[in-house]
Amino acid sequence: MAELSAATQSPSVSSSSSGAEPPAPSGGGSPGACPTLGAKSCGSSCADSFVSSSSSQPVSIFSTSQVHDLIFWRDVKKTGFVFGTTLIVLLSLAAFSVISVVSYLILALLSVTISFRVYKSVIQAVQKSEEGHPFKAYLDLDITLSSEAFHNYMNAAMVHVNRALKLIIRLFLVEDLVDSLKLAVFMWLMTYVGAVFNGITLLILGELLVFSVPIVYEKYKTQIDHYVGIARDQTKSIVEKIQAKLPGIAKKKAE
Repeated sequence: MAELSAATQSPSVSSSSSGAEPPAPSGGGSPGACPTLGAKSCGSSCADSFVSSSSSQPVSIFSTSQVHDLIFWRDVKKTGFVFGTTLIVLLSLAAFSVISVVSYLILALLSVTISFRVYKSVIQAVQKSEEGHPFKAYLDLDITLSSEAFHNYMNAAMVHVNRALKLIIRLFLVEDLVDSLKLAVFMWLMTYVGAVFNGITLLILGELLVFSVPIVYEKYKTQIDHYVGIARDQTKSIVEKIQAKLPGIAKKKAE
């Protein structure tokens, strides 16, 4: 029986150990391509393999480097377009209702696309050309969201949601008295801010700060770091004095 099993296994062993590679499939495809499949099937299979291989990776729509380059005005045209568009939308929301702003934006977009579609149709009729639909390249794009991608986005969002819930419970149930007092002081200050500004005004101010403070900090980094360090040291000393006067905190630190 041992000789019989060895005899049956010897062809496979010899073929695998001989070092001969299997013949390459015909078709003249480049290395790494899918020669037995069509271009569309190959693209879909490669996309599926990419999704399955990256399903365990955290998903983010915008990378940190993209946001950094945007707010630091690395590409002036791109940052100017984003800054101008969002500022116009926020100013419009401050003057009109949300429904009106959304309706005007959709009407403006439809006006551009319909005008361009009619223009290209007239040009094709005059020149008797057959270029087809001007937006055909965009209409043929596959923008469907797969279930794997949806679950990846949801998992990435749930990480932040769970972190926020844990922080809320920690602050409101006074796990750390100093942190809860900081939140109380901040909310008390926000009552005065809310009496002067509304939400849209705060968003406009926030956008102006986001697109102006980083570039100013990059230019005057040394001076700003010096004064921020002084303020941080003073704040730290004040917090330590408050913690020393609170018996519960002092006892906890001693343990």
